[in-house]
Amino acid sequence: MERRESFRESMINGYRFKGDSILLGGAMLDGECIPETYIRVPLKTMNRHGLIAGATGTGKTKTLQIIAEQLSEQGVPVLLMDIKGDLSGLAQSGEENKAIAERHQKIGLPYRPKSMPVELMTISGSDGVTLRATVTEFGPVLISKLMELNDVQSGVISVLFKYCDDHKLPLVDLRDFKKILQYSVNEGKEWINAEYGLISPASVSAIMRRIVELEQQGAEQFFGEPSFDVNDLLRHDDQGNGYISIIRLTDIQNRPKLFSTFMLSLLAEIFASFPEQGDLPKPKLALFIDEAHLVFSEASETLVNQIETIIKLIRSRGVGVFFCTQDPTDIPYKVLGQLGLKVQHALRAFTARDRKSIGRTAENYPLTEFYQTDQLITSLGTGEALVTALNEKGTPTPLAATYMRAPMTRMDVLSGDEIRALVTGSNLVRKYEKRVDTVTAYEILKEKIEVSQKKEHQEKLKKDSREAPSPRKKESVIEKVSKNTMVRQVGRTVARELARGLLGVLGVGTRRR
Repeated sequence: MERRESFRESMINGYRFKGDSILLGGAMLDGECIPETYIRVPLKTMNRHGLIAGATGTGKTKTLQIIAEQLSEQGVPVLLMDIKGDLSGLAQSGEENKAIAERHQKIGLPYRPKSMPVELMTISGSDGVTLRATVTEFGPVLISKLMELNDVQSGVISVLFKYCDDHKLPLVDLRDFKKILQYSVNEGKEWINAEYGLISPASVSAIMRRIVELEQQGAEQFFGEPSFDVNDLLRHDDQGNGYISIIRLTDIQNRPKLFSTFMLSLLAEIFASFPEQGDLPKPKLALFIDEAHLVFSEASETLVNQIETIIKLIRSRGVGVFFCTQDPTDIPYKVLGQLGLKVQHALRAFTARDRKSIGRTAENYPLTEFYQTDQLITSLGTGEALVTALNEKGTPTPLAATYMRAPMTRMDVLSGDEIRALVTGSNLVRKYEKRVDTVTAYEILKEKIEVSQKKEHQEKLKKDSREAPSPRKKESVIEKVSKNTMVRQVGRTVARELARGLLGVLGVGTRRR
């Protein structure tokens, strides 16, 4: 009894906060839920990022759902990257059943079903808001990673991006990208080589083949305009609930490169677009990355350093990033050390390697007199998790085995009719559904080539006859768009260069207006 009271006092004191918080569930001791001993996370520290980990079937997705819906209810917009396609139920109210009623009775918390405002999104043309980005926004480093280029080929990409920046050539889609590659080894070879150094035709040919591979994978649907404005993630409904934007990625599970580079591009765009916030009473945006191992499985040391830099800096923009994965060791230790909230569901020890991994995982949690952490991790039931967070002073809370509450929203996916109704009523779908055809690098370079060819033809004619009439001068495509292109690009180019310099990588750009 004394141990129980000591535990209860420790949990109550450790999870008592002055400001607003989200409630995850009730504290457990010796496999028993202690009623009305609630485990909370202060909203103020939800921009310090987090981790949700555990084996398949232990309740990770439901925990993600619980945190997302409570943030939304507190007025925090949420962005979910849904790899498995099982989060759309957030748009509908849950239904109480016997299991839910018993769970909430043990916690000492009434069950309250509720639906949340949801926006479905896609990067591959399925139902929802079409997310696009320009080639310029992706930048040379992420483009190179996406195409798995070597160092020499990546250098060619960096040179051509610099040339396009310097000469105000908008790289919007893959057609623009292919055109600048062709131009660099043909009509523009002399000027580019003189100004930026020699570009190997062999490297250009190899890059061109990789672009064709991207097109065959459907990547051309993602590149283009209008590019998505990340400020559209910060919407609220009439009741003040933050919108939950769900990017449905079920159809790109076999393309982890596209997923990971898209995620990094989005983080860089958010970082560059959102102003410095300082310490806020609650996050401006919370971003959840399901199946996070896809981001890091083939990441180079340089790329991991870039992610670590973004994670460190983006919280100053009021943004919290949460990784959801099976094993905490899927996350590089440099990134793992930046995560304030940790929700650890059960892990299974089938092999000696598994047992070593569980031992390393247990070392990431605060020491406690109430649990044998490495043993408890393997014995947690479904819907139970070890939780530690940062309190309002930024120090870790006591480790708490937690009996998780049930989601307020539906624990199943939407039907086809429900998805269509949600998409039909979306204003954002109408805003982004039509691709914009603007004057870009393709048209500008095409005219340059035509002018060059025409000039060569005229010089040939002059040799035959000095009296040949000069062609009537008319306004070119370049002249027509120069003012518009310059005005549209100057402000964003400044922001892009600042973001690239701050992140230490030339390849992270911002949106071209």
